[in-house]
Formats: sequence, C-alpha cells, structure tokens
Amino acid sequence: MTVVPNHVFVYGTLRPGDVRWRFLQPFVIDDGWSDAVEGRLFDTGLDYPAAIFDGRVEAGGTVLGQTYALDAASVERCLAVLDREEDTVGGRYRRIVVTTSRGVAAHAYEYGSDLDLVPIASGDWFEHRASVRTARPDAIERPTLER
Repeated sequence: MTVVPNHVFVYGTLRPGDVRWRFLQPFVIDDGWSDAVEGRLFDTGLDYPAAIFDGRVEAGGTVLGQTYALDAASVERCLAVLDREEDTVGGRYRRIVVTTSRGVAAHAYEYGSDLDLVPIASGDWFEHRASVRTARPDAIERPTLER
C-alpha cells in the first residue's frame, strides 16, 4: 500500500499573496511554515517560476517556499485541483514527492520541458520578482498570468 503524503511544498504562485493561492487555501489546515527543498528555481519569463528537483540541474541549489499540511480527508481532491491547475501551462509540470529540509515528505510541482528558463540564484520567487519589478518599473504594469 502506497502512503500518500498529506503535505504540499509550494514555491511560486501557489503561495499566499500570489494569484493561485486560492486553489490551495481551502485544503490547508494550518498556517504552514517556511521550508526548502534541494533543487534549482528558474524564471520562466511568464510571471511564474519553475523548479527542478532532480539530476537535470547542478546539485547544491535550494528552492525556498512554504510547506502546508493538508486535510487528510481531502488530500486527493486537493491534488486533483492542483494537478488540473498546473496543467494549464500545457502539461509542462508534473507532481512529485520531495523531502523538505525539515524532513517532511510533500507533494511539489516540478518543471518538465519546453520553456526558456533563467536561473534564480536566491531560490526565492517572491524576492526575485520584487527585485525584477524594482529594476524594471514597467514590469509592475505587466498583467499577471493565471497559470
């Protein structure tokens, strides 16, 4: 029998304060906590990030985000909602299970292929996006894409 983790690790638009938090929020049962996963974070140029957690990227990077506990009775429903929403970028993401820096097994969405990616050295999407908007004030006026 396979045990389905009842946590999710989010690093981009599924975090509170971003455009897709509303898809995750109904399923979380706590305030979550700051967390990290080994991997690399990238800017897609489409106002959302992409993370790679496997051997396709150089080791030693960290993706910063939040981990949330999910209501055990609705984990499958939550994952169905998130899977559908992640697929709105043309199936370029896949759900995997990662182990966070706190030792928690959590679902996360990993980039697949077909986008031009720019590395985010800090591993933090919110910090990166704020610095881009500060450096390029016109970026503030760019509409946010809902993926």
